Amino acid sequence: MQASQQLRGSRMSSRFLYQPMQEVEAYCKPQFRTLDRQIYYGGSTQGTPFSIPNSLEQYCTLESSSANGSYAAYNSPSTVSFSSNGSPRSQKESQSNSLEAHHSPDNANGSPISGSCITDDAHDFRHKLRELETVMFGPDSDIIDSIESAFDSGTNTESLEMDSWRQIMEVISRGDLKQVLIACAKAVSDNDLLMAQCLIDELRQMVSVSGEPIQRLGAYMLEGLVARLASSGSSICKALRCKEPASAELLSYMHILYEVCPYFKFGYMSANGAIAEAMKDENRVHIIDFQIGQGSQWISLIQAFAARPGGPPHIRITGIDDSTSAYARGGGLGIVGKRLSKLAKSFKVPFEFHAAAISGCEVQIKNLGVQHGEALAVNFAFVLHHMPDESVSTQNHRDRVLRLVKSLAPKVVTLVEQESNTNTAAFFPRFLETLNYYTAMFESIDVTLPRDHKERINVEQHCLARDVVNIIACEGTERVERHELLGKWRSRFTMAGFTPYPLSTLVNSTIKTLLENYCDRYRLQERDGALYLGWMNRDLVASCAWK
Repeated sequence: MQASQQLRGSRMSSRFLYQPMQEVEAYCKPQFRTLDRQIYYGGSTQGTPFSIPNSLEQYCTLESSSANGSYAAYNSPSTVSFSSNGSPRSQKESQSNSLEAHHSPDNANGSPISGSCITDDAHDFRHKLRELETVMFGPDSDIIDSIESAFDSGTNTESLEMDSWRQIMEVISRGDLKQVLIACAKAVSDNDLLMAQCLIDELRQMVSVSGEPIQRLGAYMLEGLVARLASSGSSICKALRCKEPASAELLSYMHILYEVCPYFKFGYMSANGAIAEAMKDENRVHIIDFQIGQGSQWISLIQAFAARPGGPPHIRITGIDDSTSAYARGGGLGIVGKRLSKLAKSFKVPFEFHAAAISGCEVQIKNLGVQHGEALAVNFAFVLHHMPDESVSTQNHRDRVLRLVKSLAPKVVTLVEQESNTNTAAFFPRFLETLNYYTAMFESIDVTLPRDHKERINVEQHCLARDVVNIIACEGTERVERHELLGKWRSRFTMAGFTPYPLSTLVNSTIKTLLENYCDRYRLQERDGALYLGWMNRDLVASCAWK
């Protein structure tokens, strides 16, 4: 009996995991998770904000980025240049220093002349202080020692600063875009506005939305840095708003990204595999999807249940989604319900759809329509990182929702998230993490979509760039992209009372088959009961299940 049940489940899972789509494409295009219609920038109030030039709106729509990567000029009250020794100078400083250099026969290297009213010779200055100290306090006094120590400390600091500038100039001369981005982010983090402005000017000549992966990503990361520096003004929100495509176009871009990269297929396939395994003997199945989007994740699962030996179960899906998803869909959740109902009817699967048009953060038990006698599955695919935790709000919706779900006693809960650490990290390490993560993402896109592909820029701009800019430019409640590593998610699920639900080996083998259709630089690993999909040596998406 047990072997028979396992066989039935295996056949059903295999059929669902690799079921041909056939005519079902007409019902629902593959989904991509919710994208905000607008970008909201805010956060950092540290330091003096940059002025926002008149051309900022053109620059920040990313439409002004030409093939050579040039951007609109960044107007500034003072122009920054470099002195002959590699240090930065403003235009006013350069002029005054130049005048001093012309009037001083001893200034051979063109550096600013010392304005000391005591002496121009540091050695002579120390010597005179030592003589004075000896006369007044005797030979054993250590007062001048402390003065000399402070003098040397200042000299060492200046020397370190000069070394830093020389290193940055070397990086710029090599054309090392990644290192220039990092140096600029460090300057922003340190509130070194002069350095930041210099590097922003350099970066505008290096990035391009139609260049190599690092150039394309660099264009969007540069936009995030500029937005962060100017975020003290409310006008930045309007100035940085990307032009929103029509809903049909946005859905088309999502579909392209879904097809060219296996990340989302991997996530949905692994989650569906866990649900199919847990529900193989159930007659009434209730699936709660905390961000249903287009609803296309459930197409293959409905097909799989239709082919189950002994007949399909009664399926009820509760789709949670706030109003921001309606734009890409071209309407409310009723559209998703009709599509899935029509699909289920064609496969003779008893089906109900329950719409919960509410943000996942606001969900209460009464919104979920849980009924007695149903086997419950809850799906968190690419959604929990949008819920604020204790670092953002005392309400801590991230953990509250997990405790709420646990109280419903589900048979299985699926989690799919980007394997990145951007939630509570400070700005600079968050910038480095974002740079490394999305470099891998953009490189993987580059393999599949040619650089001259007419829609590639739109796909990257409207489906990825907004996340990048939000992570870099925003803080507090306005930063909605707050990813955590799977280790942290494990801690949260464990504290909520969940225990791991092992993924079927069939899921692993089927995903390996899927990856055969993609570049061999994608890699799949199973560690500690979870599946990781990565690009080369970087994990990008993690999937696991709980009960």
